[in-house]
Amino acid sequence: MDLTDRTVVITGGAGLIGSHLAARLAPDNEVIVADDLSKGDADRLPDDARLVVADVTDPDDVADVVTEDVDVIFHLAAYTDTNYADPRQLFEENTEMTYTLLERADEVGVDGFVFTSSSTVYGEAPRPTPEDYAPLEPISEYGASKLADEGLVSTYAHSYDLQAWTFRFANIVGPHQRGNVVPDFIEKLLDNPDSLTILGDGRQEKSYLHVEDCVDAICHVVTHADAPLNTYNLGSRTTTSVNRIADIVSDEMGLDPDYEYTGGDRGWTGDVPKMRLSVEKLSALGWEPPESSDDAVRRAARQLLDELA
Repeated sequence: MDLTDRTVVITGGAGLIGSHLAARLAPDNEVIVADDLSKGDADRLPDDARLVVADVTDPDDVADVVTEDVDVIFHLAAYTDTNYADPRQLFEENTEMTYTLLERADEVGVDGFVFTSSSTVYGEAPRPTPEDYAPLEPISEYGASKLADEGLVSTYAHSYDLQAWTFRFANIVGPHQRGNVVPDFIEKLLDNPDSLTILGDGRQEKSYLHVEDCVDAICHVVTHADAPLNTYNLGSRTTTSVNRIADIVSDEMGLDPDYEYTGGDRGWTGDVPKMRLSVEKLSALGWEPPESSDDAVRRAARQLLDELA
């Protein structure tokens, strides 16, 4: 799909990835951001994007945003905390958002639907994990909700004439982010420069991708992949351990704290301790991760330090 002169709806568009996507698309498209601002920030949005404060689980709100002139929906809105306090609410509302948007897209004849899934749909899988790995066995309600959403997107792509792109993300980092390991470490060290508490044993190891590169990859795939349903991993070719993130953040802050561990091989119930996605399919389409996982973490740490320090 050509991403110029389109009418685009971005749900969750005031969040980390959504706001960067809005900034990328707004110069060449009409961009409508639908966000309830529970976690997003309207100040992140470019001036030429239109914000509609909306609850994407509400069919009336969705009908107000997704109209007959919309060409493509980028669905990023979701409960994204794998350790959310009410996992049933997370599962039910994540799937409700997706189903409500798909029903409306079919009703008014939207051409394209872009869905942001997660590496958590794989569960604890062999690494690097390719898109055709099976069986998919998520170990958290968040991962289960994303897998259920993928099933809905697949159904509409194959049975309702809606072209779709599904992205299984590695860990995305960047400016304005909160509640992630990088800003968490920065905030802890600002509070106590001498000691840093690390969840688990610090040996959890995952792939990190900077949000600017994530958005670039999304746009590349949507532009170049043209099957009815296109499923792609987005990540880097390398991984970064939690201990290494602590080292990078400490280095950027000029500190040498003692590390204390909560213990265990994962940070919380449902945490996948080791993850690296195969990006061979993405590379074959012509997009290559431009930096290592460590470099993505360091770039994000510098940007977040400018905000938090």
